[in-house]
Amino acid sequence: MSNLVDQYYMQRCLELAAQAEAREEVPVGALCVFEGRVVGIGSNSREADQNPVGHAEIDALQMASRTLGSWRLTGVTLYVTLEPCPMCAGALVLSRVDRLVYATKDPKAGAVESLFSIGLDPRLNHVFEVSSGVLQPQAAEQLSGFFRSRRKKKKPRTRSC
Repeated sequence: MSNLVDQYYMQRCLELAAQAEAREEVPVGALCVFEGRVVGIGSNSREADQNPVGHAEIDALQMASRTLGSWRLTGVTLYVTLEPCPMCAGALVLSRVDRLVYATKDPKAGAVESLFSIGLDPRLNHVFEVSSGVLQPQAAEQLSGFFRSRRKKKKPRTRSC
């Protein structure tokens, strides 16, 4: 069972994800926390910025680096609503975060526990602690609802003979 601090920060991530959804982005939100204060925030921005690396985790890590004045994010916990992809998991290794807390697994692209073990593999130059399942039902429903809505908006295909 997750602790109240993790739940508090994950709730804030869900709020960031809702903001992304309002911009028609995939609803993912992330926070970097250092010594009890938020030092980085992010939400998906790929569509708005037409940026392939516009992921919530990347935005949060970049802001945390600027806030702390270092690319080494030792002592930082990253909270995110969806299990990181390979790019984001790699960024967590490279930035040396201490801990990752995520809400729901990503069976199609999850690179921390679902498909790969980036961040947990001792062959890498850095390993971080992982906690998952914090507010999982809320995050999973937020994502499912977004994609359900997108499917309904698509125009039906017509067949011509």
